[in-house]
Amino acid sequence: MTTIAQKVAEISRELPEPARPAGNYVPAARVGNLLFIAGQIGKAEGAAPSARAGAELSLDQARKAAEEAGLSVLAQIAAATSGKVSAVRRIVRLGVFVASTPDFGQRAEVANGASDLMAAVFGDKGRYARAAVGVAALPRGAAVEVEAIVELAE
Repeated sequence: MTTIAQKVAEISRELPEPARPAGNYVPAARVGNLLFIAGQIGKAEGAAPSARAGAELSLDQARKAAEEAGLSVLAQIAAATSGKVSAVRRIVRLGVFVASTPDFGQRAEVANGASDLMAAVFGDKGRYARAAVGVAALPRGAAVEVEAIVELAE
């Protein structure tokens, strides 16, 4: 049995511990075969809190923050599926929220940090519908927040 942590290690990344909720909600909720993952945040390495793409953050920093948030999404999926890659039928949708200036036009490129990660871990099952949205600010000064809907095999 291949685990999500093993697939992440194959691409030279490390699966973090699943984040605990920062409020009165659960990090993942299952309804039938759908698993809804609450927003997971990613901070830009070397940047001050509340840094925004298009101002204090470079495209590369924001993209890496999206990957970090994507790793946290994977940690929540792993926690809900005993870590099994085979438990995931497909990633259905990601919502990617990018703290950015109003004129920053590369939100899709930032979101690719999470998208490329899902494809690397799940192959074709990691290709999905996506929204990439710019926002003025995110919780805890994060650069990116990613939420997910996952179809489970069981």
